[in-house]
Amino acid sequence: MMSAVAMGATAFQKGLGGVHALSHPFGAIYHTYHGTMNAVCMPAVLQFSRPAIDGAIGQAAAYLGVSEEFDGSCAFVDDLIASLQIPPSLLGLGIEVPDIERIVSGALEDPSTGGNPVEITAENTREILLKIFCV
Repeated sequence: MMSAVAMGATAFQKGLGGVHALSHPFGAIYHTYHGTMNAVCMPAVLQFSRPAIDGAIGQAAAYLGVSEEFDGSCAFVDDLIASLQIPPSLLGLGIEVPDIERIVSGALEDPSTGGNPVEITAENTREILLKIFCV
């Protein structure tokens, strides 16, 4: 248990990135659970970040015993989310008409944004949100 806590603390020091930057305003506006929002946001943010993480994700894939590095890792994440019965979209959480501009603004102001391996802008944040909404 203590090793998991230490790993979590290390992750916070590394920068959290787009998943958390998006999850924070959703939680503030819609009172969603942070971990659930992380799971809903993660597939779209992984795909968005692919140009910067495609090679590096191979280490995670090897650890998980997943083939096809990036695509296999993403499939692993999708399967895990489904196994936990977490909806794959905002609609599944009951968020039918998200306040896109408020979420974009909150995400861009969030300190986690700077930890994403691909720069997060207002335009690409809107694109990520569209993917999260339309799954």
